[in-house]
Amino acid sequence: MSGANRRRGEVPARIDGRDYRLCLTLGALAELEDAFGADDLGELAKRFSSGRLSARDMLRVISAGLRGGGYDVSEADVRAMRCDEGAAGFARIVSALLTATFGGGEATSENP
Repeated sequence: MSGANRRRGEVPARIDGRDYRLCLTLGALAELEDAFGADDLGELAKRFSSGRLSARDMLRVISAGLRGGGYDVSEADVRAMRCDEGAAGFARIVSALLTATFGGGEATSENP
């Protein structure tokens, strides 16, 4: 899938048979700070680096990433979406998005 600019932290994803470009913009990160009750980006990064994310956490990250990528979606919209690989596919998308945003290696998969 093309169109995602990794230098800007964009991650390509295929959800519901459609290609998307997700990005945790500053606005999306502020949204996640609020959703997780984090005081700052360091606290947010620490939460994500624990490796323990719930389905609700993944829903919030994907929703914020889609909105950061320019899509007008709600968490309710994302709840209804499907990924070809199920929960594992969503987990790969979240992992690639967090890696692209906070570092820890290069998110290299063209279709997480």
